[in-house]
Amino acid sequence: MSKSSPPNNTGTAKEGEAKAAAPKRSLTPRRRAREYALQGVYQSLVVRRAGSLPNAAAIAKQLAEDPAFKRCQLDLFQGIFAGVLERTDELEALITPALDRPINELSPVEHAALLIGTYELAADPSVPYKVAINEAVELAKTFGGTDGHKYVNGVLDLLAQKLRTTETQAN
Repeated sequence: MSKSSPPNNTGTAKEGEAKAAAPKRSLTPRRRAREYALQGVYQSLVVRRAGSLPNAAAIAKQLAEDPAFKRCQLDLFQGIFAGVLERTDELEALITPALDRPINELSPVEHAALLIGTYELAADPSVPYKVAINEAVELAKTFGGTDGHKYVNGVLDLLAQKLRTTETQAN
């Protein structure tokens, strides 16, 4: 589930080679954990939409096979991934009133980013609400559609006002 850029047919061959050889972006262990959590939640949503029950252990095992997985903050990944899967119905009940469409019409990437952002807002007060929103928006920018991150931002901003009233009013 990686996002790739469309081929660039302009410029010289050397420019194309330089772009291909450019190092991948550097991710913090926390960002990497959230990205793997998004991929796992995405897989579970796709399986669920197909009418089956997701196997969290199998999904986590498959994600852990990626060599880069060892560079993620494991406890954060496990907390978010397991927390979202355990509380999906509760999280969706929180999200649904803030949506302008049925939740099953969201793209699976934006749906997963909203679940993760809502989980962090609702279940982890150690994460500042602005960080929870920003991280979910960044996930949607990286893996989602062109403007999906704007939608994720708007929905999570509404939810933060409800779930983190004291914190949002202090700003």
